[in-house]
Amino acid sequence: MTIATNHPLLLRAGRRVGHAGLVDVLLRDGRIAAIGPDLLDAAGPRAEVVELDGRHVLPGLWDAHVHLTQWALARQRLDVSRAASAAEAVALVRARLDTAPPAPGAPLVGFGFRDGLWPDDPTTALLDAAVGEVPVVLVSGDLHCAWLSTAGLRMLGVGAHDGGLLREGDWMPLQGAVDHVPDDVADVAVHEAALAAAARGVVGVVDLEIADNLDVWRRRTAARPGVLRVRAGVWEEYLDRVVRDDLHTGDRVAGLVEQGPLKVITDGSLNTRTAYCHDPYPGTADRGVLSVPPDHLVPLMTYARSHGLRCAIHAIGDAANALALDAFAASGAAGSVEHAQLLDDDDVQRFAELGVVASVQPEHAMDDRDVADHHWAGRTRRAFPLAALHAAGVTLTLGSDAPVAPLDPWVAVDAAVWRARDGRDAWHPEQRLDLLTALAASVDGRWVGLQVGDPADLVLLDDDPVARGGTAGALRDMPVAATLVAGGWAHRAL
Repeated sequence: MTIATNHPLLLRAGRRVGHAGLVDVLLRDGRIAAIGPDLLDAAGPRAEVVELDGRHVLPGLWDAHVHLTQWALARQRLDVSRAASAAEAVALVRARLDTAPPAPGAPLVGFGFRDGLWPDDPTTALLDAAVGEVPVVLVSGDLHCAWLSTAGLRMLGVGAHDGGLLREGDWMPLQGAVDHVPDDVADVAVHEAALAAAARGVVGVVDLEIADNLDVWRRRTAARPGVLRVRAGVWEEYLDRVVRDDLHTGDRVAGLVEQGPLKVITDGSLNTRTAYCHDPYPGTADRGVLSVPPDHLVPLMTYARSHGLRCAIHAIGDAANALALDAFAASGAAGSVEHAQLLDDDDVQRFAELGVVASVQPEHAMDDRDVADHHWAGRTRRAFPLAALHAAGVTLTLGSDAPVAPLDPWVAVDAAVWRARDGRDAWHPEQRLDLLTALAASVDGRWVGLQVGDPADLVLLDDDPVARGGTAGALRDMPVAATLVAGGWAHRAL
């Protein structure tokens, strides 16, 4: 990243979304100092001048929900997301072992399988037949379960286990061991992932990595200047440390890093059939998993609120969402429900009444539409109800939950606008957002048309997003010319 200098930067002859004509944008001291038709004189003789030649200028994009270290590592792991069966996943594993096996004793880690509609079962025996004594750990695309070989189970200290799938509470405590790499290796991978995100117009992320994020981001910031703004979430395990340091949500930690919200996972996921629902999953008496009951959640959120922390509460099933909203009401905490995938009609309005943000991941609807049609049959009109939330006056923020979906806001915006992918018809098109609403949910509360005084966090585009947004799928490949963070170039290709 090129750090902003004391000299002003003048972006000449750009276009703003929703505005006719060309304007100059003057950046000074890390903020937008002026917007107007001709600011060359106002910029002064020491200003750097960059000709935009009619490129579009938007506030920089945010991803409101990522696991940045896991995303960075997943970019380097075996991709098993295209497997349509357990047998296909095993074939991908076998092919990797034949061409690029791990070092002796090291695990082969894959990512991205979704077994919700597989015709066969992912069992340890099936993996063992193909991999022998190689430790293999395949992490599901929603991060809520993992499929392991016997050697993989043994490596993680797990004894005999029926089936080979570790779900929710059996898996989550082990995730850190699988993700553990030397700090310097992880930090380089995260830096490269941040550069890749900046190349897609990202200026900031809410990092909800399951880790001691305070320590991690202080270390990274001390080692090198950051590329992106980061709001680092805190988990209950590390909450007292944040309280001891008297850090409130929004307080600066170091460099471009701020303290983020308290993160709590209250239920599972749809693909794993552990999202906590009012009604059982078809053919079972199982309603999913409630990981954190109200008698624990409410005091925890109350404690966080009393120490100046917002709360980010994971809830996917309709019952989990209802309980999360109850907890916001009882605790008086501010914050967001992360995912909000299946909602009762009455709870849509409760989001608005309580002022709770719906932090949603539109691409998950594209990943999960077939699984939802099967496991939430008869309920999918209430699934991923983005338009209903917006119509009720609920504040929306868009994210990826990377590595569950790619860390690319243009993917999320396209999914929100079209509710379609891969040439398929729109899934519940009544829940589509218009483009400007989707963009507004991606710029951290900024005005899409730019505003004097806002941070100089900008994305410069080689194409008109409004024109491009008229074709399904076209926004996913939006060409990004440059990204600025605090007035410095995080990415530049012009």
